[in-house]
Amino acid sequence: MVTGVSKDQPIAVPKWDVALAALMREEYQKTGNALKVDDLRRLSVEYAIRFDDIVVTAFELCLYGEWQYRAANGTVKEMTREIFAELTSAGRVKDRDLVDFDGGWSPLQ
Repeated sequence: MVTGVSKDQPIAVPKWDVALAALMREEYQKTGNALKVDDLRRLSVEYAIRFDDIVVTAFELCLYGEWQYRAANGTVKEMTREIFAELTSAGRVKDRDLVDFDGGWSPLQ
Protein backbone atom coordinates (compact mmCIF):
# COMPACT_ATOMS: atom_id res chain seq x y z
CA MET A 1 0.00 0.00 0.00
CA VAL A 2 1.31 3.44 -0.94
CA THR A 3 0.84 6.14 1.67
CA GLY A 4 1.37 9.87 1.58
CA VAL A 5 0.15 10.22 -1.99
CA SER A 6 -2.80 12.46 -2.70
CA LYS A 7 -5.46 11.04 -4.98
CA ASP A 8 -5.94 14.57 -6.32
CA GLN A 9 -2.48 14.75 -7.89
CA PRO A 10 -2.26 13.91 -11.58
CA ILE A 11 -0.03 11.00 -12.48
CA ALA A 12 2.30 11.47 -15.44
CA VAL A 13 1.60 8.78 -18.00
CA PRO A 14 4.13 8.28 -20.81
CA LYS A 15 2.78 8.63 -24.35
CA TRP A 16 4.62 5.50 -25.49
CA ASP A 17 5.01 1.88 -24.42
CA VAL A 18 7.58 2.06 -21.62
CA ALA A 19 8.46 -1.65 -21.82
CA LEU A 20 9.24 -1.40 -25.53
CA ALA A 21 11.16 1.84 -24.97
CA ALA A 22 13.25 0.09 -22.30
CA LEU A 23 13.92 -2.82 -24.67
CA MET A 24 14.99 -0.42 -27.40
CA ARG A 25 17.26 1.52 -25.02
CA GLU A 26 18.83 -1.71 -23.79
CA GLU A 27 19.52 -2.81 -27.37
CA TYR A 28 20.99 0.60 -28.20
CA GLN A 29 23.25 0.47 -25.13
CA LYS A 30 24.32 -3.08 -25.91
CA THR A 31 25.33 -2.33 -29.50
CA GLY A 32 26.15 1.39 -29.30
CA ASN A 33 24.49 1.83 -32.70
CA ALA A 34 21.29 3.50 -33.82
CA LEU A 35 18.48 0.98 -34.24
CA LYS A 36 17.61 0.33 -37.85
CA VAL A 37 14.39 -1.17 -39.22
CA ASP A 38 16.10 -4.59 -39.31
CA ASP A 39 16.97 -4.24 -35.60
CA LEU A 40 13.35 -3.43 -34.75
CA ARG A 41 12.19 -6.40 -36.82
CA ARG A 42 14.68 -8.71 -35.09
CA LEU A 43 13.58 -7.51 -31.65
CA SER A 44 9.94 -8.03 -32.57
CA VAL A 45 10.65 -11.63 -33.60
CA GLU A 46 13.00 -12.37 -30.69
CA TYR A 47 10.57 -11.08 -28.05
CA ALA A 48 7.28 -11.97 -29.82
CA ILE A 49 6.28 -8.31 -30.16
CA ARG A 50 4.21 -7.03 -33.05
CA PHE A 51 6.55 -5.23 -35.43
CA ASP A 52 4.01 -2.43 -35.72
CA ASP A 53 4.04 -1.84 -31.95
CA ILE A 54 7.78 -1.40 -31.72
CA VAL A 55 7.86 0.89 -34.78
CA VAL A 56 5.03 3.01 -33.32
CA THR A 57 6.99 3.26 -30.06
CA ALA A 58 10.08 4.42 -31.97
CA PHE A 59 8.02 7.13 -33.68
CA GLU A 60 6.35 8.22 -30.45
CA LEU A 61 9.73 8.51 -28.72
CA CYS A 62 10.82 10.85 -31.52
CA LEU A 63 7.59 12.83 -31.47
CA TYR A 64 8.03 13.49 -27.75
CA GLY A 65 11.72 14.40 -28.00
CA GLU A 66 13.17 11.33 -26.28
CA TRP A 67 14.82 9.82 -29.37
CA GLN A 68 15.80 11.01 -32.83
CA TYR A 69 15.81 9.46 -36.26
CA ARG A 70 18.88 10.05 -38.41
CA ALA A 71 18.81 9.15 -42.12
CA ALA A 72 21.63 7.08 -43.63
CA ASN A 73 23.21 10.28 -44.98
CA GLY A 74 23.55 11.56 -41.39
CA THR A 75 20.81 14.18 -41.37
CA VAL A 76 18.29 14.23 -38.56
CA LYS A 77 14.82 13.65 -39.94
CA GLU A 78 12.09 15.23 -37.87
CA MET A 79 9.28 12.85 -37.05
CA THR A 80 5.96 14.64 -37.33
CA ARG A 81 2.34 13.72 -36.70
CA GLU A 82 1.79 14.00 -40.46
CA ILE A 83 4.48 11.39 -41.23
CA PHE A 84 3.11 9.16 -38.47
CA ALA A 85 -0.48 9.54 -39.72
CA GLU A 86 0.58 8.74 -43.28
CA LEU A 87 2.39 5.58 -42.19
CA THR A 88 -0.53 4.38 -40.10
CA SER A 89 -3.36 5.48 -42.41
CA ALA A 90 -3.70 2.00 -43.92
CA GLY A 91 -3.72 0.32 -40.51
CA ARG A 92 -0.70 -1.37 -39.01
CA VAL A 93 2.79 -0.32 -40.15
CA LYS A 94 4.44 -2.90 -42.37
CA ASP A 95 7.98 -3.33 -43.72
CA ARG A 96 7.01 -1.86 -47.08
CA ASP A 97 5.87 1.34 -45.32
CA LEU A 98 9.41 1.88 -44.06
CA VAL A 99 11.43 1.54 -47.29
CA ASP A 100 12.42 5.21 -47.12
CA PHE A 101 13.70 4.79 -43.55
CA ASP A 102 17.30 3.78 -44.29
CA GLY A 103 18.77 5.28 -41.12
CA GLY A 104 18.29 4.58 -37.45
CA TRP A 105 16.76 5.65 -34.15
CA SER A 106 18.81 6.64 -31.12
CA PRO A 107 18.09 8.20 -27.71
CA LEU A 108 18.82 11.87 -27.18
CA GLN A 109 19.99 11.38 -23.59
